[in-house]
Amino acid sequence: MLLTSIFSTLLVGVISMSLVDKANKALLKFLSITTASVSLLLSAVVLANFDSNTYYFQEVVTYAFDSKLLNLSYSFGLDGISIHFFFLSSLLVFLCILFIWEEKNFKEYSINLLIIELFLLIIFSVLDLMLFYIFFEAILIPMYLIIGVWGSRERKIRAVYLFFFYTLCGSLLMLIGILYIYNQVGTLNLEYLLAWNFTLTEQIFLWFAFFFSFASKIPMFPFHIWLPEAHVEAPTVGSVLLAGILLKLGVYGFLRFSLTLFADASLYFAPLIYLLSVIGVIYASLSALRQTDLKRIIAYSSIAHMNLVTLGIFSFNVIGLEGSIIQSISHGFVSGGMFLLIGILYDRYHSRFLYYYGGIVHFMPIYAALFLIFTLANIALPGTSSFTGEFLLLTGIYKTNVVTAIVAALGVILSGGYSLWLYNRVVFGNIKVNYTLKFTDVNLREFSIMFPLFLFILLMGIYPTYFLSYIHLASNAICLINL
Repeated sequence: MLLTSIFSTLLVGVISMSLVDKANKALLKFLSITTASVSLLLSAVVLANFDSNTYYFQEVVTYAFDSKLLNLSYSFGLDGISIHFFFLSSLLVFLCILFIWEEKNFKEYSINLLIIELFLLIIFSVLDLMLFYIFFEAILIPMYLIIGVWGSRERKIRAVYLFFFYTLCGSLLMLIGILYIYNQVGTLNLEYLLAWNFTLTEQIFLWFAFFFSFASKIPMFPFHIWLPEAHVEAPTVGSVLLAGILLKLGVYGFLRFSLTLFADASLYFAPLIYLLSVIGVIYASLSALRQTDLKRIIAYSSIAHMNLVTLGIFSFNVIGLEGSIIQSISHGFVSGGMFLLIGILYDRYHSRFLYYYGGIVHFMPIYAALFLIFTLANIALPGTSSFTGEFLLLTGIYKTNVVTAIVAALGVILSGGYSLWLYNRVVFGNIKVNYTLKFTDVNLREFSIMFPLFLFILLMGIYPTYFLSYIHLASNAICLINL
């Protein structure tokens, strides 16, 4: 019932806001923040009520449509893999609505954000393969609008086309694979499919069909070209959602479908994943060192971190799998916070060019402190969430392939290089008064947006057992399938 309540809340909120005149900003703000708050609260209740002593799907609800024309039945549920992604989606959209509080086109902006939240929550809870695919692709539409309409520069049209076609074209083979599965099995319900044994030849074909879709979303090397461009041209909340949660759709797809339905093929193609991921980590880290756009630096950082996550996924042991999930959630908090901090600077000075900034610690001490916290989290300092995730996933891949683990660990060293270099250039040194004359520190609304992300980074770093307890059994179940 809770899942139904969340979906209904978001749907009613979107419809209600669409009926309100855009000039009535007070009512629109009330409706948007109320809808986002209620859905976040209900998601927190789902998280709190989750039973970590079972790997079965929980909060299962089935919608049946019986008529002369249609005889459809769709199920929704959450397990240890999806529960954290579900909550993360609700939290980030809530913070994004707070961030756009002063936007002129608040109505259209907030409606798009709530639609994205609805689609994300459906994706992370649906147990039907076709419905997963439909919303997996449908989420491109509101993101297309956010980047294309509210993007910052003229190149946004090119960026949005790259984003749309890379992710859409990568999913066409997935649709063919889904149709093949339905033709062979007669159902697309995930619980039935988990009990079906595909031949190795079928698994190889289907694994590749799904691989291109998920690899484009993460994005893995060499399917990453669209991401830096999309981040640079997207508005702040667009970048937050892209890095914070949309990249996790590929991670979730690998965990939910590739490792479980096509276990033999996943083992067969593991060396390919290791090669592409290691290249992605090193390439993206070195690329981040030579960027001059603040958002492009964090964009390449995201590529490096997400390619590390794929190594953990295909380590085929519990430690690596749990590390990849924890690192994915941590990356949502850390990268979301980094993009919000850059957005705060951009709102004040309308530039992301690195050389225009320097010495802001003298006039923005609170901002400098927040920037330091998220920078340290980005380089996986012990005591932060990223350290927990990276330590576990590197340990997991080390148990499987020592050489891959050693090379991938270089990415951790490089992340310290470009993160500290970025922080030093922006925060310390002399103030460049020729470019920035008036400095104002973060206000209460901006601090309130950053504070929850800081709390979760700290909590996951200091007490990871709480988060790991949710995913232990689900990770063990995946590893048993791959034995």
